[in-house]
Amino acid sequence: MGRGKIEIKRIENANSRQVTFSKRRSGLLKKAQELSILCDAEVAVIIFSNTGKLYEFSSSGMKQILSRYNRCQDSPESTVVEYKPESTKEDDKVVDTLKDEIAELQMRQLRLLGKDLNGLSIKELQHLEQQLSGALSSVKEKKEQWLLEQLERSRLQEQRAMLENETLRRQVDELRGFLPSTHQLEYNPEKRRKALNNSGSGSPDKTCNRTAENGDSDTTLYLGLPFDVYHKRSMSDKENYNSKGNQKGLP
Repeated sequence: MGRGKIEIKRIENANSRQVTFSKRRSGLLKKAQELSILCDAEVAVIIFSNTGKLYEFSSSGMKQILSRYNRCQDSPESTVVEYKPESTKEDDKVVDTLKDEIAELQMRQLRLLGKDLNGLSIKELQHLEQQLSGALSSVKEKKEQWLLEQLERSRLQEQRAMLENETLRRQVDELRGFLPSTHQLEYNPEKRRKALNNSGSGSPDKTCNRTAENGDSDTTLYLGLPFDVYHKRSMSDKENYNSKGNQKGLP
């Protein structure tokens, strides 16, 4: 696993800065020595720490390399190649480009919000209006599409509910088909009371009172007949009973 990229800037912590200086100094001097051996080059490295200490490396003597360096600086025919990290230049260009793009996007955003319109020509304003109209149309189309999709989902749910209700209705009909059809007699006291009133016999309470006053002790089931019919039946039953008693010699 490779190490993460370190941002190149001054280290604020003094201890960390000193440790990094020692590691990087040793690595730089080692690389300079390897470069001089591998490539047969004259290499000189001079390092001053922040405390003023001097660290140096030279492949063939520091004075000799410095004198050669001075001669090259004084001679107009010599070619001096300065090392400038290309990556830094490229990074600066990329950073500047990104900054310009960010500033332009922020300006466009403000203009789309109706702000910072000063300095725009009539053509630019018309172009901005067309952009806003197109954006508004796109938003309306997206809204309508969403509503149609929601409506379609509601229709599907309604159809599913109808199918479920139809299935349940069929199941209920099937269960009713298995059950036998029976006719049960219903007792309705209100209808009976109306029938008694229409026949002129009065209420059941009055009929019972009249029977008690006449001394009838017949235990025949009272079926709601009129009082006159019931009284006649009771009298005929008594006469039959008396005639049968006289025939047997009863007093």
